[in-house]
Amino acid sequence: MKETIKTTVELPRELYRRVKAKSAIEGLHVREVTIALYEKWLGEIESNNGTKEQSWWLDELMDLTIHEPPSGETAREIISIDRDRLKGSIGDDNG
Repeated sequence: MKETIKTTVELPRELYRRVKAKSAIEGLHVREVTIALYEKWLGEIESNNGTKEQSWWLDELMDLTIHEPPSGETAREIISIDRDRLKGSIGDDNG
């Protein structure tokens, strides 16, 4: 048997109630569901061919990335323009 630890996690009551109900319907213990979700999140569940599945969350994150840079000024250009504007206004106050 693998070495285990005991931990306490604070969850919203309604979320835990729903997890517990669904676990019971599926004949699982909440502990089993928790372990499965942790393993899936870490990408450690093996697929049918014995290889580890890629982390699902990484796929979702990659879908959210910007594939083409937005048009217009870059952040560096905007900061440079603002810096020059501020330098000009400070120079006006001193003179």
